[in-house]
Amino acid sequence: MKLPVYLDYNATTPVDPRVLEEMIPYFCSAFGNASSSNHKFGWEAEQAVAVARKRTADLIGAIPRDIVFTSGSTEAINISLKGIAETYSEKGNHIITCTTEHKAVLETCKYLEDRGFEVTYLEVDGDGLIDTNELEKAITNKTILVSIMLANNEIGTIQPVEEIGKICRENSVLFHTDATQAVGKIPVNVDEMNIDLMSISAHKFYGPKGSGALYVRGRNPRVTFSKQTHGGSQEKGLRGGTLNVPGIVGLGKACELSAEEMENEIELHVRKRDSLIEKVLQLENATLNGHPTKRLPNNINFCFSMIDINALIGDLNDLAMSTGSACTSASMEPSHVLTAIGRPHELAGSSLRLSFGRFTKEEEIDYASERLVTAVQRLLQESPQSIISKSKSN
Repeated sequence: MKLPVYLDYNATTPVDPRVLEEMIPYFCSAFGNASSSNHKFGWEAEQAVAVARKRTADLIGAIPRDIVFTSGSTEAINISLKGIAETYSEKGNHIITCTTEHKAVLETCKYLEDRGFEVTYLEVDGDGLIDTNELEKAITNKTILVSIMLANNEIGTIQPVEEIGKICRENSVLFHTDATQAVGKIPVNVDEMNIDLMSISAHKFYGPKGSGALYVRGRNPRVTFSKQTHGGSQEKGLRGGTLNVPGIVGLGKACELSAEEMENEIELHVRKRDSLIEKVLQLENATLNGHPTKRLPNNINFCFSMIDINALIGDLNDLAMSTGSACTSASMEPSHVLTAIGRPHELAGSSLRLSFGRFTKEEEIDYASERLVTAVQRLLQESPQSIISKSKSN
């Protein structure tokens, strides 16, 4: 077993060697611009993009023409929220989201609030789930968009997206979901889930960084919005700029592999996940964050009371883990997701996220659980609370 053990798959995944193999020619021999329609190099690139578009669509139950390639989910989210806000502003200026969304959604909503839009932030319960009754109550005749993530990047909770989409459809409101952590890991079908717009990032499921997609429903209803990136007519005029052909090829191959291997991987991941959770929850100071069953197969998030999380991370330098999402790891503030589910600040500041994937071995999970339990027990013995408790009992 090679150390350190990588347990931060929700931050990013290694590129699958099969994905890399398919990408390499488009850096060197087949390096054409997909918009160059007058020669073979351009035709090869254009065909490769078409194949990737179909593979991406197939994974999510969409049709190829409804896929818009982007640099990742953050760009896709910005395009969606800002584009819909501008296009539908005459109908209304109200958007609904929730308090545990990724910063890409929350900061875009704040940007829109500063420009006169009204945003409702739905609260979540202790497991991170929204109340769909509260969602329905929040919709007004001015509501133009609901944006609720499919699966949370920190605590792994999976929202009732199909029901959310149904409510939106019944109220003639568009529904966007940030599916960054879900696509490639669990089944996603845009028709069954009543999704109108959806954001995807390749690097979350063994594709390359800098490549992603936005699903835009083309029928029943047809979604239209204003262009956010100017400078070309690529991607149906919605996102100008030369296409990242190698990255798009990588995304497409990652989608194809996930479609083929997802069922087996879910079974393996759930077994590893539940085994690690069971062992760690034997610690009296450990709390599991997120829904116990309605969660991503590969995600675990704990809080540990009475210990310094930085000391724990330092003690476990042979395990690559996260204290939150990769996008907020530089912040000293407790996770907004954990405070939203009711964790007090001191407990929210002692969280640990473990996420694994396709290349994680069983022995690595066993090693991680043993190391984590031992380290927490040792720090508990050294904690001031522990010392005070012992002195009182004596």
